[in-house]
Amino acid sequence: MTKLSAEQINQLNNYSVYVNQPLHPLFTLHDLLDNEKTAECIKSVQIVSGSPNMTVAASFFMRRVGMFVNMQLYNLAVYDEMWDGDETKMYFGAIEEYGNKTVSTFVAEDDWISVDENEHTDAIKNILVWANKMIRQIRTVTSISPLTLWENIFGFLLWQYHVMLENPATNDVARADLNCLKDDMTWAGISTTSLFAKYLNGREPSEILNTTVRTTCCFSKDVPGLMQCGFCPLKN
Repeated sequence: MTKLSAEQINQLNNYSVYVNQPLHPLFTLHDLLDNEKTAECIKSVQIVSGSPNMTVAASFFMRRVGMFVNMQLYNLAVYDEMWDGDETKMYFGAIEEYGNKTVSTFVAEDDWISVDENEHTDAIKNILVWANKMIRQIRTVTSISPLTLWENIFGFLLWQYHVMLENPATNDVARADLNCLKDDMTWAGISTTSLFAKYLNGREPSEILNTTVRTTCCFSKDVPGLMQCGFCPLKN
């Protein structure tokens, strides 16, 4: 286990990930992955967010989870570290951000591990497997498309890799990690081909940063306090 610096904790907070106990806990990751509790968990997200139905709530929640996934990939590239905690110690709690009620992730400060540079590929695979596990579980209680949930993760990645590739201090490792994400082998057991490579469609993150890349709507337009994304595929 590694000790997080004040800078790292601040970075976590930028991804709406916190290392303290939530004041208003909703459920743990263990609860979410329990077949008998999954629907109740998503229902609590629906209530907090004001989403009109479980499908919108599921997409809303996966956008929040997507921030955690992106935080993992950022920490891996910049600090050679990743979260590796117990399901019972990861909490999702109600919190207010920018005047809106939302759901954020809360984890223990001592649940980070060091990752050697030559272990990044395995680490990225583990992060994707973890995300896929969440997506598969959420879809047991909603009919939402898995592509919608993956695109909820990918949207954050465009800006993140744009920034890291522009920075000489992180360019090399970011390029290696990005190539790993685009490699079909990394997605073995999840998809026959890299879903992220398909999302990029042969282009660099910087090239498509401010373009309509998504092929599905994330339903933000249906959540009170939020609005339709500027690059929603449903926009005329």
